[in-house]
Amino acid sequence: MARRRLPNARTIDPRDAPSLRWGILGPGYIAAEMVAALQHGTGQQVVAVGGRSAERAAAFAEQHGIPASGDQDWLLAQDLDAVYVASPHSAHHAQALAAIEAGHAVLVEKAFMRNAGEAVEVLDAARHAGVAVAEAMWSRFLPGYDVVRQAVEDGVLGELRSVTADHGQLLWPNGPARLAEPSLAGGALLDLGVYPIHLAAMLLPRVDAVHAVGARTDLGVDEQEVVTLTGPGGVLATCQASMSAKSPTTAVVAGTEARLELASDFYRPTTIRLVAPDGEVLDVFEPDEREHGLRYEA
Repeated sequence: MARRRLPNARTIDPRDAPSLRWGILGPGYIAAEMVAALQHGTGQQVVAVGGRSAERAAAFAEQHGIPASGDQDWLLAQDLDAVYVASPHSAHHAQALAAIEAGHAVLVEKAFMRNAGEAVEVLDAARHAGVAVAEAMWSRFLPGYDVVRQAVEDGVLGELRSVTADHGQLLWPNGPARLAEPSLAGGALLDLGVYPIHLAAMLLPRVDAVHAVGARTDLGVDEQEVVTLTGPGGVLATCQASMSAKSPTTAVVAGTEARLELASDFYRPTTIRLVAPDGEVLDVFEPDEREHGLRYEA
């Protein structure tokens, strides 16, 4: 039997994508990461930044060499091809709807919305307006994730039986204040848990059942949880998230004939090993680069 190999990534070079005029809504940490990725790893144009505070937007624009800035209403009135919503989860719903109403395509930072009802409303509004809207789940667009997806779909692992992934970071009680605040949609799930759950949901043929257990902080947001997803034929995914403990942040995708081991941090450009049941490493994927991974989603 031929030795099992990993497929080649089909991901295009982001520099070859059509150049769009981007506006950034919400000048914060993740916005700075996105702007750096766009400016250094793509042919995209970041032409404007806006937010609740025009002064803060102006400071961000000066720091990152963005030519124009203003408040949210000003930004949405500009001639843009796409708006990147980089604000906290609690603002995603209103800002995405406002951007859609203004006629812009929208890339909304993960977690997309606070709940399924908000997500449905935003998607329906985008369909009605005829504009594109997407969640900025940047991991999904990485070359490594394409390799994983192909390996499962093409039967390289045999029959898929399990997905296991963890994402624990020390972010509470001494991390960002918004993570502890219920009104800002704080907690581990929307910041951290979305990564392992997304990987599992991407690979399972469908999700037939969801079970979860967790613990809350004294303010009522989720401190940590374990979520299991059940798919057809008994395939299981176990997804763990915590904002009060640092975990290995690795993932394993196991089939009847081989498994994939995604090294830490599994949601970033990282090493992926194809491993036989006896432990022999059959093939290895190494990313060409480990910086500016956000550029692929753009």
